[in-house]
Amino acid sequence: MPTRYLPLSADAHVNEPHNLWYERLPEELRDFAPRRIEQGAEGAWTLVVNGDRMGWQTISKEREQELEAERIGHATPAVRLEMMADDGIAGEVVYPTIGLYVWDIERGDVGQAACRIYNDWILERLSESGGRIKLAGMIPTWDIDDAVSEIQYIAGKGFAAAMMPLVGTPAWNDPQYEPLWDAISDTGIAVVMHQGTGQGATGGGVVYRGPGSPGANILTAQTQAPRTTSLLAGAGVFHRHPEMHVVLVEVNGGWLAWCMEVLDEFARANPSWTKPKLPELPSHYISRHIHCTFQNDPVAIANLPLTGPRTLMWGNDYPHDEGTYPRSQEVIANLFANVSEQDRRMILTQNTAEVFGFDQSILTTPVEASS
Repeated sequence: MPTRYLPLSADAHVNEPHNLWYERLPEELRDFAPRRIEQGAEGAWTLVVNGDRMGWQTISKEREQELEAERIGHATPAVRLEMMADDGIAGEVVYPTIGLYVWDIERGDVGQAACRIYNDWILERLSESGGRIKLAGMIPTWDIDDAVSEIQYIAGKGFAAAMMPLVGTPAWNDPQYEPLWDAISDTGIAVVMHQGTGQGATGGGVVYRGPGSPGANILTAQTQAPRTTSLLAGAGVFHRHPEMHVVLVEVNGGWLAWCMEVLDEFARANPSWTKPKLPELPSHYISRHIHCTFQNDPVAIANLPLTGPRTLMWGNDYPHDEGTYPRSQEVIANLFANVSEQDRRMILTQNTAEVFGFDQSILTTPVEASS
């Protein structure tokens, strides 16, 4: 009987306490960091960044206090392991939620402090999980020296990945980032970039308004992924750093085949415009260094003959409402019904295990639910 490999979720989140940064930042910096604690005339609280409201839905103070206690309680290994047992997965990689807005902060000193606060907090909460929870540390990209220092800090603390914004400021092909890529290569940890992150990339998730705007907004957010992919591959970042892995989170993977073909055709048809000159076509670097997470993406699965399975990682997006928990096994069964066992194992388990450093011993061992 073949060994059964359990899925790993390459995309999971914590709902941080809304007062996390407010309580831990120096008083003079508090109003500039992401928080959902500003009280309105009727006791409602809203998200604030740079002192400005971000337009989140309001909620009563009493209900917010109840939810705050719930958020803190859920950020424990016991609760996370219970979720894994219920959802039939072997482990997860955890990212922030409100923390995704950190890169909207204008002041670099505030951004640096906010990243360190999250990194220390998540380490306090979820470091003891028997190897089933991998952490991504937030990197302050306002200043390269600060970014390199934080990469070295989180690597020394055992984090599996360095989280950076999907939209770089300046763009990710800028030569100034070379020390950052060197630091990533030296530590051996992965880079993760989540949909909707980066200065000017979120705006509360709203670019368009009116009829048809929700779909247009999600497409706008996800089209940052092929742009970043093109910049990293085309600028030679992967050629110079052959062991580097970049995981693009919640961007789906249906666009990958199109992106690889467009870039390859452009390089073949316009060699004089292609700079720098690289020994391989863009698809070579993309297929080896870029990985995209998805929850339920039939197009990405259909395109496996074009992209190969190494480019994809599955995630349940727990505990967000749009995630697949607690019905992940049903989603996986339907999505992978006609996928070979080898490709299935790579996408659901092995790619995530290799990039984020999960021990092989947990991949075939179900999480035991607490009694």
